[in-house]
Amino acid sequence: METYSLKSITVDEAMQKQFELIDEITKVFKGAEILTRGDLGVVSSYNQPITTNKVEKVIANFFHSEAAMLVRGAGTMAIRLALHASLPKNGTLMIHEAPIYKTTKTSFDMLGLNTVSADFNNLEYLKETIKNETIDAALVQLTRQKPDDSYDSEEVINVIRKINPKIPIITDDNYAVMKIPKIGVEQGATLSCFSTFKLLGPEGVGCIVGDARTINLLREENYSGGLQVQGHEAIDVLRGMIYAPVSLAISAKVADEVCERLNAGEIEGVKKAFIANAQSKVILVTFVKPAAKEVLKQAEKLGAAPNPVGAESQYEFVPMFYRVSNTFKEDNLNIEENTIRINPMRAGADTIIRILENSLKK
Repeated sequence: METYSLKSITVDEAMQKQFELIDEITKVFKGAEILTRGDLGVVSSYNQPITTNKVEKVIANFFHSEAAMLVRGAGTMAIRLALHASLPKNGTLMIHEAPIYKTTKTSFDMLGLNTVSADFNNLEYLKETIKNETIDAALVQLTRQKPDDSYDSEEVINVIRKINPKIPIITDDNYAVMKIPKIGVEQGATLSCFSTFKLLGPEGVGCIVGDARTINLLREENYSGGLQVQGHEAIDVLRGMIYAPVSLAISAKVADEVCERLNAGEIEGVKKAFIANAQSKVILVTFVKPAAKEVLKQAEKLGAAPNPVGAESQYEFVPMFYRVSNTFKEDNLNIEENTIRINPMRAGADTIIRILENSLKK
């Protein structure tokens, strides 16, 4: 197996993102406003809490975009609403030639969308697909859908833009925000969509960033009080985004160290370790024998989390030892027999190595 992980920002670069976000907050909020839990309800002339409105301005400015909108339903709903606003009924969406996440596939079905697949790893093939197919919009996922994905999302976006400048490009930025230098809209996409729960934020809140005209259309449709993200939730979104980049950069650094130590032969029974963006950035560990399922059982007894909550949510701090993702399994038969994924979360390399070594011994 060969993987092509996304290049993570360094801890120093993550610190700079934290400082930049704080700087943008001070341009929009008065100091006393930050020391509150925000307001509630559908405020006249805003049709949402004023605090939420201000948080959305901060997020838009931070990502160098025209607008931002917090939505209920996490990253799934952010993508679903972006698709709804960008394509006509029964429209045709271009996607990467790879297994589709189940929640995204459900959105396609709900909206009655047709899909055209193109191999984003092959830019010439991508160009031919755009030229020869009638396409209403494109969806580009920043993280990997299969282990051998190697495409550069910014290159993919630029190719689409050069051939069809008017086509809406939506990016699924889940598991990439605050980990890589630029999100989709900063790379040239129309809309970026992600879950703030994966950025140490509150449960169930998603975010759409980008084109103001499209986001304003969504605001007009999402006008009821029950759909509004309340002030205290918006403040929690900001708080999570402040602490997420440094935390995620440390996790990426630990993943690199663990991978290096495993490939140096530190643990008997490990065949090979890889860094992969299997949703979140993780270490894929392949064993000499088909021991994956038993290792996962033993790792949980030794303190490793057996499953994700929000995959890097505020509730996850011990390392997670888990099966490989469904999209990776679809593309690699029997991979779950001899391979697991490990997300360091907030753990150090020594803790991960100890749990893995003792799990194999048991």
